[in-house]
Amino acid sequence: MVKGRILSIETMGLVDGPGIRTVIFFQGCSLRCKYCHNPDSWDFLGGEVTDTETLMDKIRRFRPYFERSGGGVTFSGGEPLMQKEFLLELLKKCKSEGIHTCLDTAGIGDGDYDELLKFTDLVLFDVKALTSTEYKSLCGGDINKTQAFVDALARNRVDIVVRQVVVPEVNDSEEYMQRLADYIKCKLPTTIKVELLPFHKLGTHKYEKLGISDPYKDKDAMDKDKTEILYEKFFKDITKERMM
Repeated sequence: MVKGRILSIETMGLVDGPGIRTVIFFQGCSLRCKYCHNPDSWDFLGGEVTDTETLMDKIRRFRPYFERSGGGVTFSGGEPLMQKEFLLELLKKCKSEGIHTCLDTAGIGDGDYDELLKFTDLVLFDVKALTSTEYKSLCGGDINKTQAFVDALARNRVDIVVRQVVVPEVNDSEEYMQRLADYIKCKLPTTIKVELLPFHKLGTHKYEKLGISDPYKDKDAMDKDKTEILYEKFFKDITKERMM
């Protein structure tokens, strides 16, 4: 029985995949995104140690809600790909019991994803940036490490919901949105939906509690109306096209 570390569990999630979902937040992430609202998920030695069967016992309690709403389980983080064996066993157990599986990820792991994706019904793919310079500046990582995951998504024909956090004066321009739309059409052909997520300030208190400097402490939250306008102009047709 494989053990892993989790940060928390949300038992009635409504925004991380279809229907009512149990959302399991994995502990540990190698990125340091400036807009991250879960800095408490970064430490790979933090969180709670548990095993897959203990988690499955908790997941099974909510099966009636899954069945009535078309929901299931979402594995989020942190970065779940950083605990691949733990994640894989959970995915297999869920699939063997007919529970819909969703993976919320930035695509950062060890580069071997095909087996994982065989047991994944839906991927929420968190696009961080579109160039090496942008990626390094925004989250301190290497954009090339995500390419193996993008390639695996294409090979396995997994349904994708693309998610992009929109930050004022960082990536809220029409020029950036056009590049994002082009990237989705070219690199993520199985995308069924695009979600633009307005940057918010809900995680500020966590930085203070942890004694960590918040890179965007003085940045305003993203205007929701402007975000909606950008979605309507650049992504409404992409979503409609994939959903048909």
